[in-house]
Amino acid sequence: MIKVSSADFQRNIGRYQDLALQEPVTITRNGRPRTVMISTEEYLRLRRRDREAIRPEEVTEDELGAIMEAEPPTEAQAHDGEWPADS
Repeated sequence: MIKVSSADFQRNIGRYQDLALQEPVTITRNGRPRTVMISTEEYLRLRRRDREAIRPEEVTEDELGAIMEAEPPTEAQAHDGEWPADS
């Protein structure tokens, strides 16, 4: 992902619009990520996925096996204990 300061983004907006067609462009302010520019195509794809749902019977045995074998990433350990059942 490309990162650019808001000042540089303002000076070169056309360049970053073109780059956002290929990959997300993170726009920072005071060194912190503030917004992300993506292509319209990617935005629409993400919007469609928001509404995508599958029925349990549509899950294949291979997909179910992959789900059952999946392990959370190491970073997820930071959230251990957040649910009452984890206590």
